[in-house]
Amino acid sequence: MRLRSNLKNMNFLAHIYLSGKDENLILGNFIADMVKGRQIEKYTPEVVKGIRLHRKIDEFTDSHPFVTRSKDRIREKYRHYSGVVVDMFYDHFLASSWDDYCNEPIEEFVQNAYNVLLRNYIMLPSRAKFILPIMIGSNWLVNYADLKSLQRHMEGMARRTAFDSGMEEAVADLKIHYREFRQDFYEFFPELVIFSRKYAEKLKGQGNLTTS
Repeated sequence: MRLRSNLKNMNFLAHIYLSGKDENLILGNFIADMVKGRQIEKYTPEVVKGIRLHRKIDEFTDSHPFVTRSKDRIREKYRHYSGVVVDMFYDHFLASSWDDYCNEPIEEFVQNAYNVLLRNYIMLPSRAKFILPIMIGSNWLVNYADLKSLQRHMEGMARRTAFDSGMEEAVADLKIHYREFRQDFYEFFPELVIFSRKYAEKLKGQGNLTTS
C-alpha cells in the first residue's frame, strides 16, 4: 500500500527508548500513529497513555528549532517528506551513539522491546502487525546505526510512497551534511529526553506506571 500517511513518523527507536521500561508505554508509543479516531477506545487506559506520550513527543519535536533547522536543510528537495527523512537520520544518530544514552547494550534493549511487542501482538493494529515481523527480521532498530542498512531502508520507504519522494537519495545527502545533522541531533535529543521524562512522570501520576 503506497500511502504517505504510513510514513508519518519512522523514528521507532527513539520512541521506544523514550518509553522507559513500562510495557504499556512501549506498546502505546509504538502503535500511536496507526491508531485513528475512535480506535483509541479499544485500548486500556495504560496503553492510551503510551499513545498520548507519543503524540506529545511528536508535538515537541515538530516545533523544535533544531529539528526545523535539520528539515530546512533538505526541505526544498524532499518537501513534505523532509520530516520523515530527518526522523530516520536522528534514529541513525541515536543507534550509532547509543552508549551515550543508555547503559544497556542496544542489542539487548532492542530484543527486549521486540519481546514486549510480540507478547502483545494480538493487540496491535493491522498495520503494526504487518510492520513488526519485517522490523524484527531485518533488525531495523539496531541496523539504523549502519549507513548501508539505512540506505536499504530508505530505498524501501521510497518504493512505498504515493509520490516520488526521492528518499533513496537521502543517505547521500546525510553524508554530505553529516556533521551538521549530527550536531542538530546532539543539541536536540537531550532536551527531548528531559521533556519526555517529565511528561511520562505526569502520566505516572495518573496511574501506576513505571518510567525509569
